[in-house]
Amino acid sequence: MSAAIYIVGYVSRSGASQILEEEIMDKDRVAGSAKEIKGTVKQAVGKAVGDAKLESEGKAEKIEGKVQNAIGGLKDTIRDTLKGT
Repeated sequence: MSAAIYIVGYVSRSGASQILEEEIMDKDRVAGSAKEIKGTVKQAVGKAVGDAKLESEGKAEKIEGKVQNAIGGLKDTIRDTLKGT
């Protein structure tokens, strides 16, 4: 499973060990969001300098990031659904 989960332990004031579990969103969501941002910047720079190729590359990268982010969201939903059963 590609979702990352890490566990943090600590000692409470009473001295008893406590364990906290925190989930991190799927790596595809993180990478997709980064690609979206990169694509948006690339598209804006291409538009600002009049470089149609750079602008279209940015637009394509932005769409690719949205798709990757959506796939990560589906993985998160599936993981959460399976975890609930």
